[in-house]
Order: sequence, then C-alpha cells, then structure tokens
Amino acid sequence: MKAIFDDRQRKHDPKHFMAAGTRLANPEQPRRIEVLQNGAIEAGCVFQTPTDHGLGPIAALHSAEYLVFLQTIHARWRRIKNASDEVIPNVHPDRRTASYPRSAVGQAGFHQADTSCPIAEGTWDAAYWSAQSAVEGAELMLEGETAAYVLSRPPGHHAFSDLAGGFCFLNNSAIAAELLLMAGRRPAILDIDVHHGNGTQGIFYERSDVLTVSVHADPSGFYPFYWGHGHERGEGPGRGTNLNLPLERGTGDDAYLTTLDTALERVLAFGADIVIIALGLDAYENDPLKGLAITTPGFARIGAAIAGLGLPTLFVQEGGYLADELGHNLTSVLTGFQRA
Repeated sequence: MKAIFDDRQRKHDPKHFMAAGTRLANPEQPRRIEVLQNGAIEAGCVFQTPTDHGLGPIAALHSAEYLVFLQTIHARWRRIKNASDEVIPNVHPDRRTASYPRSAVGQAGFHQADTSCPIAEGTWDAAYWSAQSAVEGAELMLEGETAAYVLSRPPGHHAFSDLAGGFCFLNNSAIAAELLLMAGRRPAILDIDVHHGNGTQGIFYERSDVLTVSVHADPSGFYPFYWGHGHERGEGPGRGTNLNLPLERGTGDDAYLTTLDTALERVLAFGADIVIIALGLDAYENDPLKGLAITTPGFARIGAAIAGLGLPTLFVQEGGYLADELGHNLTSVLTGFQRA
C-alpha cells in the first residue's frame, strides 16, 4: 500500500491546551509521526512525499477569510504586548453570524472553537502539508490505486470550513472527498475516531453529494459535546446523508463491529464508489480518555470489515494519543484490511 507524508508536518509543535480548566501539555506532538510511520511500514506501506497542489483544493472547502487568518495570525498575535507564544483564544462570539472584528484577539476567538488548537509559528506550514498529503492520496486513487494511507498530522476532522478545533485546522478527509467529487467520483467518509467528526459533518451537513458517517463515543458526556448525536441526519438537501452512531463509553470489539456493520451498510446504500476512512486510533482500550475499549486485534477486525465493502479506500489519519500501542494499532488496521 502506498503512503503519503511530508516532513514539514513536524513544524507544528504545540505546547499546551486546556482541559477541565487545567493547563496541560499538548498531546498532539510531532513524535506521533515516527510512531505512525513505523506502524504503517510494519504493515507494508511505502511512503512518498506529496506534490504541492496549491491552495485550490483547500480553498474549495475552507473560506479565503479563514485561510488568511491561519497564515497571518501568529505574526499578528506576537505583536501584542505580553502575548503568549501560541495563539489561544479567550473570547468567542455567541453565533457564527456575529460581526467579524479587526482585532487579532477577536479573530482568534472567531476562528478557534476551543483551546485545543493553539497556533504557533510552524502551524500553518504543517497544516498545509498535512492537507497536501491528503490531496496526494486522493490523486493516487484517481490514478487507479485501490488503497492508500495518508499520514495527516495535524489531523483534520474537527475543523469546519472557517473554524479550527480539537487539534485540527484544515479538514484533510473533507478536502480529499471534495477533490474526488469534483473528479466525478461518489465519495463517502466513514469516521472511526473515538470523537465525532463534527467539522466534517458541518461542512457537508446541507449537501447530498457526500455521505458522512461517524462511529464514536456518545458525545452527551464526551468531546465534542454539541455535535454527533443520533438525531443529526443532515438538513435541506443533505437530510439523510449524515449518520451518527454514538456508542456507550467502554464499548468493546464485538458491539463496535455490530455498529460498524450498520455504518458500512449505509455506505453501500449511498452508492459510494470510493470510501475515505477518517482513521482515529483513540478508540483503543488503553487510551487515556477511556472513550471506547477496542483491542489491538479488534482494530484488525475493523480493517477487515472495511475491506468487505470492496471499494477503493483512502485511509486519512486522524486521532490517536502518543503511546507505543499507537503504531501497533495502525499496523493492525492496515494489515487486517489488506489480508481480508
């Protein structure tokens, strides 16, 4: 299986975020790259670097206003007296239709949903090349590859069209789906991260041309809290093309695989001719957040079930906390898929 990664993705090196009112070390560290690379190589992946496809595929989903913000905000922020090294918002509008301020502080609050997406000097470059890696993966699929793995870091599924959040800045899976759609394909996005892909849902929620399905821990008491509930089915033309399958905390392999069958049935019912897997590995039983309880062999079963779709499949990396098991779990998914 071909795999895509660009070394400039290491430039994003966040130091802090806040959880439950406490300032903590940020877990979205560059060292995740080595662990994931080793896991992919162990599964037989061969890495290549992406071509620079420019801003076009990214701007097809993210607003120009937001992209200017991401490219310029750190330099503007650092000009503020006593500013922190990282851009972390402290004020937010009560609605997306609120007025757009000139202030760097105000714009940070408008474009950053939470404190889990600090922006530092290298963040834009890393996010840009993370997205370019996903674009390259989509291009490989258009060239005839039946499966590929994209090591996108920082991840993307919590990013809306003009809003960062949850360690995410550009929605890599959505960018790949849009490119495939424009090339005449019928893509579905299946998100198996422990957290709901709220940004992906938001981008396509009123559209019928891309199916979004997410299997995740019940958000009633788990990030992202406000999205990912079972009644959210899409709106307007998109009604019926969004499916959320929230699971009780601690759900293990067997119950998860039963729910995954429902997700896969929906992908087939949509008539998808290609599937993008938003591949979070944080559903693992020993993940520190304890959302779900998937074992390492369970990830192989997930990979095999996805292979059962018989569709060209693009794996795009999302979450997974830094731990030795992270690489083993990636190996398990990709090996299970390839051996099915």
